[in-house]
Amino acid sequence: MKMPVASVWLLAFTNLLLLIRVESNNAVCKETFKLDPRPHSVSILEFGAVGDGKYLNTIAFQNAIFYLKSFADKGGAQLYVPPGKWLTGSFNLTSHLTLFLEKGATILASPDPSHWDIVSPLPSYGRGIELPGKRYRSLINGDNLLDVVITGDNGTFDGQGAAWWKWLESGTLNYSRPHIIEFVSSKNILISNLTFLNAPSVNIHPVYCSHVHIKNVLIETSVDSPYVLGVVPDSSDNVCLEDSTINVGHDTVSLKSGWDQYGINYGRPTTTVHIRNLILKSPTGAGISFGSEMSGGISDVTVERLTIHSSRVGVAFRTTRGRGGYIRNITISGVVLSGVDTAIVADGHTGAHADDKYDRDALPAVTRIVMKNFTGEGVGSAGKFTGMGESPFTSICLSDVHLQTSSESWVCSNVSGYAEDVSPEPCGELMSFPSACFAGGKIYGGEMAGQSYYSW
Repeated sequence: MKMPVASVWLLAFTNLLLLIRVESNNAVCKETFKLDPRPHSVSILEFGAVGDGKYLNTIAFQNAIFYLKSFADKGGAQLYVPPGKWLTGSFNLTSHLTLFLEKGATILASPDPSHWDIVSPLPSYGRGIELPGKRYRSLINGDNLLDVVITGDNGTFDGQGAAWWKWLESGTLNYSRPHIIEFVSSKNILISNLTFLNAPSVNIHPVYCSHVHIKNVLIETSVDSPYVLGVVPDSSDNVCLEDSTINVGHDTVSLKSGWDQYGINYGRPTTTVHIRNLILKSPTGAGISFGSEMSGGISDVTVERLTIHSSRVGVAFRTTRGRGGYIRNITISGVVLSGVDTAIVADGHTGAHADDKYDRDALPAVTRIVMKNFTGEGVGSAGKFTGMGESPFTSICLSDVHLQTSSESWVCSNVSGYAEDVSPEPCGELMSFPSACFAGGKIYGGEMAGQSYYSW
């Protein structure tokens, strides 16, 4: 007896989903970072620091780091921060360093902008995110570093961001807001076992980095924190983010790679990323987002085992004309949604431009996206896929997606792909092109290899 054609497609689709090749991505989180004790260790107390939450310790941290540089070729060193509230402005780290925050230790960011250095914009952005020109340096910085560990016994970074949020909303910022931690052009970075509170903007921002491992972190801000993001891998590769809880005002995890012509010219993608075992909440943003600043490209990303609750959007893909670049070879599985307004959004008309010099003919490509094993309760609408007429979204592949929604509508335009075992029933554009999700016996996406400046 011949099997019905529909059943053949179902069997093939299901089996090929299981053949998705994510081993290389998964290996990113299996890498082990050397955590042997550094042969040299000093306490911030040895440099005159006072942990009363009032005394400004910027010079103490700067002097400690300067001293520890001398141990870089001797196995590195550790800077120990004991319990207390250690008020400081921005300072730089050095290679072969461990910054260890003891339980009860809080590095407290100064709310005085004069305690934050001013630096040039990132070359892949061409300007500050919020304002043209320069930007405030992040609280903790690493530039062209190797082998840096920031860890502790659940110590805390408190960005004291309320003042920055107020200046942003009132239009009185002098420069674009700082982050809590930013590594630039650095390699072999581990951030673990820490709490992050009240970031002025982004909590953890690795940009132009390789081999970054972020695990066991708790990131929180108040619900009314405007455009505050959790973790933003940006033009970086071999990134692992795992076993963490993130609750911020905007996107909890957002992958990026530069802005319009600046990102295109810089040409460094975000690639080979593994994200797993996260609990996420974003009342005004997405649990996980790609773009809209993606001009250097985003590819080869494996995301698995997410719980996304009380959020505006579950999973978001954002881009617009003039971005160029691509979002491709993305696999997202094992997502549990609850209390989410829209489960999935892929929007080709989101995000402002760095300036008026962008190329309107630089069209982004969004293709080979696999989303499978999604469940949702208390979901408003299932999904919205709106590509561009000149550059439709292609090979969008859904499987085993079951959402309990108050509205059964999927909105689709300029998109193609295939869906199997999906409820509510998806739009016709995702029901008619099974071949769009296959190539060489494997499903695409598994092959390894708004008008606001605040699209972050």
